[in-house]
Amino acid sequence: MLVLKTFSLFILTALAEILGCYLPYLWLKKDGSVWLLLPAAISLAVFAWLLSLHPTAAGRVYAAYGGVYIFVALGWLWLVDGIRPSTWDFVGVGVALAGMAIIMFAPR
Repeated sequence: MLVLKTFSLFILTALAEILGCYLPYLWLKKDGSVWLLLPAAISLAVFAWLLSLHPTAAGRVYAAYGGVYIFVALGWLWLVDGIRPSTWDFVGVGVALAGMAIIMFAPR
């Protein structure tokens, strides 16, 4: 249960961060409305709050979060940008998630 809860929290955190960065990208590069910055700021605030919900040391959380961020970012690439990740992208995600699991769930 702890693994599922941790992984789910990391996924929500990554989605909040990616959305918070994607909306300004739309404004800056795709001629989006300046109003996109408001939900972007809210999303980044939610991102910071979600990171604070993890019950372990912040440095460990940030290190492990990177693996899940890579996973979610490639999902975003595929679902939002319409670009299918390569085989090597999937291999890299597997390595990153293995690293995340070692960091978060190794016996201490």
